[in-house]
Amino acid sequence: MDILQMISDTLSIITISLCLILKVPQIINLYKLKSAKGMNLPGLFLELTSYTVMTCYNYCNGYSLMSYMEYPIILVQELVLIFLVLKYKNLVNTTSIAGFGVYLAVLAAFGLKIVPTVILSILAPLCTPISASSKIVQLVALIRSKDSESISVLTWFLSAFTNFSRIFTIYLDSADLTLLTNFAISTFLSTSMMLATIYYKNPKKDKEV
Repeated sequence: MDILQMISDTLSIITISLCLILKVPQIINLYKLKSAKGMNLPGLFLELTSYTVMTCYNYCNGYSLMSYMEYPIILVQELVLIFLVLKYKNLVNTTSIAGFGVYLAVLAAFGLKIVPTVILSILAPLCTPISASSKIVQLVALIRSKDSESISVLTWFLSAFTNFSRIFTIYLDSADLTLLTNFAISTFLSTSMMLATIYYKNPKKDKEV
């Protein structure tokens, strides 16, 4: 068991380290292109919701920080990514700023346990369909546009790998079925998104043929 725990801790460190740059390739790609073509905003908001709930769920349940540290790390990157998409879609306005303020207030309410923790226990299982929906929405948008120029393959590869490694670490740490199901589905959909991104990477070539 000690060996398994050592492997789990090593995977956790690798996962957390990779999550430090998970969204960075996508952020850099958007910044260079100055275009959010192929990026689906509703899908990103669904992702943000999922990351936020899971961060609060793990924190309020007192789970080991090593088993969920990637969530707050990705959360910050997701906010930067959403800002860039809003910027390049010309949607940074009073409404979006007010929406961000409401988001921060809700986050604080959960983190400070102003809202009963039982609410998170109800919301956490919903993160699986929410997370799945966010990826499905982005996948469908990509397939329809047939253009993944602004989407980073590396980001989705890292997402698939870190989700897969978490299946093992969560099983040893808490064996929480809600978390295990969430990561298993996320692994499959992140892999699908990565493959679709690779397939549609050079749309101009199709036009030239």
